[in-house]
Amino acid sequence: MLKKFFIICSGADGDILETCSSGEQNKYAGIGATVFFTAVMAFIASTYALFTVFDNLFASIFFGLIWGLLIFNLDRFIVSTIKKRNSAVDEFLQATPRIILAIIIAVVISKPLELKIFEKEINQVLLEQKNTLTLNNQNQIAEQYTPKITALESSINNLQQQITSKEKEVNALYDTYISEAEGTAGTKLLGKGPVYKEKREKHDAALAELQQLKTDNANKISNLESEIALLKSNYNSQVSDSQPIIDGFDGLMARVNALGELPWLPSFFIFLLFLAIETAPIFAKLISPKGEYDFKLEDAETAIKSWVTQKVNERSMLLQTDKAINNKVYSDIAEEEELYTYKRKKARELMQLQADAFFKHQKKTLS
Repeated sequence: MLKKFFIICSGADGDILETCSSGEQNKYAGIGATVFFTAVMAFIASTYALFTVFDNLFASIFFGLIWGLLIFNLDRFIVSTIKKRNSAVDEFLQATPRIILAIIIAVVISKPLELKIFEKEINQVLLEQKNTLTLNNQNQIAEQYTPKITALESSINNLQQQITSKEKEVNALYDTYISEAEGTAGTKLLGKGPVYKEKREKHDAALAELQQLKTDNANKISNLESEIALLKSNYNSQVSDSQPIIDGFDGLMARVNALGELPWLPSFFIFLLFLAIETAPIFAKLISPKGEYDFKLEDAETAIKSWVTQKVNERSMLLQTDKAINNKVYSDIAEEEELYTYKRKKARELMQLQADAFFKHQKKTLS
């Protein structure tokens, strides 16, 4: 039962193959098994590839099954259309387009399986790429907010410097009027005289200005800090909103590109393996000698071809003979006096009818 199934997979004519030897049947059963298991691998590969796209197991299995059947049909067609010829060059030229198609199929089948085999290494590459994308994304978003935050922080520093400068001025005035009271500077008179009072009032006025400046600048600094906090909040929110896009950067194309970042040799050997599997039935038919099945198939095909050619020739000869007979018959009839007299009589009657009809038409027109 399994042998018959594989023979069906090979695309060979089962009726002809049943009349062949067991060895010939085993050869085509092996070719059919290769076609079948290639389709199974295509199903597995496409299911995994589609799962990375749809994230739905049932949809991936459904479309993967369709893809596997398509590959099965193509492989079966490729193998079944290769016929053994009397010339190796003719056989190779016949198989060249099919070999090219087999190479394309091998690439399509091997790539998803490579993605699965090297999944851990690909995940590492994707992680590094995601980290790089995260840093680049943060830097790009920061370019929108950093100049504004820097300007606001500079404004806060200026306001604080104004307070510091005013404090230094007040402290200097304080030292001045204290020194005047102690008699160590200024008039150098001990006691609180008019000069002392003048300097004390100047200090008190500056102190009041300092208090007012602190109050005003504190309000300004508070507003500026609120703006900075809002900008930082917007920055964090934008980074947080864009991060899921980066986290989802693991689709089919991203994985294929990540696979390209890995050493090419292991991937190349996997491709060669599937290429060998895909082209094995073709080369098996090319290098194998002309077997019993090939002779019987050629006999059946040439028998039909000869029969069709014979039918076409017979129809052509029949047409030529019938044409020659018809020509001879009409030639003989044309020489008969009786037929000439009859045709002459009918022609005379026809001309009379035409003359009468013309006369009536002209008479009706004139009257």
